[in-house]
Amino acid sequence: MIAEFAPADRRNLFNAIVYSGIPAGGVLASLAAIVAEDAIGWRGLFWLGALPMVTLLPLAIVRMPESPRWLLARGRVAEARAVCASTGIPLPEAEVSAPGDRVGFAALARRPLRRPTLLLGSMSFCGLLLTYGLNTWLPQIMSEAGYDAKGSLSFLLVLNGGAIVGGLIASRVADRTGPQRVVAATFCLAALALVVLTSGAPLGILLVAVAGAGIGAIGTQVLIYGFVSGYYPTSSRAAGVAWCAGFGRLGGIGGPLVGGLLLGAGVTSATAFHLFAGVALVGAAVTLTVPRRTTGPVDPVPSSAGQTRSNTAARP
Repeated sequence: MIAEFAPADRRNLFNAIVYSGIPAGGVLASLAAIVAEDAIGWRGLFWLGALPMVTLLPLAIVRMPESPRWLLARGRVAEARAVCASTGIPLPEAEVSAPGDRVGFAALARRPLRRPTLLLGSMSFCGLLLTYGLNTWLPQIMSEAGYDAKGSLSFLLVLNGGAIVGGLIASRVADRTGPQRVVAATFCLAALALVVLTSGAPLGILLVAVAGAGIGAIGTQVLIYGFVSGYYPTSSRAAGVAWCAGFGRLGGIGGPLVGGLLLGAGVTSATAFHLFAGVALVGAAVTLTVPRRTTGPVDPVPSSAGQTRSNTAARP
């Protein structure tokens, strides 16, 4: 959906703005735990976490526009025109598939998308393993390193705050230079930051390192979603994003499990951070092996400047 409505020259930025809701929720959760846990307890914090679902889901059902390309593919041209008119994007051309062309998940299993699909899924696996592993265990790991409960939660706040700011900046760079090298660089940033966390540096440097880990873990995953949505043609884009998100969730499950196993085995915080740093380096290596697209997306949205010129020219 984001790739469809965003201008081509700011697609990664728009994607990052939307997915920044994830670390923003992490920031609010950390603040709520620091400020309100003593008053309402952990059960009360769970009730607070349910409020966005109760309030935003009905709003999304009522106000979120449907995909114009999805409507066109089903012959609902008038509805597609209405959505484009209300959102200010041009009406896309209906996609024409040659007889025998594969679409959706079937296209992902065939050349030329089969190998990139496996690699993109592996990138997402590494990104979500880092994201969920650090979000789940960073407070406990820092507590084991000698910080009190509120101090450990403050590290979690910095982790997610760094992901928001750094992710938005990195996404703008990705729009200008391409997302592949930016994703590899942010994975490497995560590895470096996690190693710094084991160095016994002063608190100020540790906070900077935690912010860097947030950029390299959560911010990287935001960039991966933008990379994936721009990699696939329309006929298989939804399936490609779903595959990467779904396969990546295995890493999201594995991150907390790995952290729990390490802490249960009595390993040091340095060992845990080094393991997560290794995952980040694997993610960077996998990213650099993704083949470049031979063609761009089938139907990109025009750039914001081009769209403005087009709209101006269309006025009487």
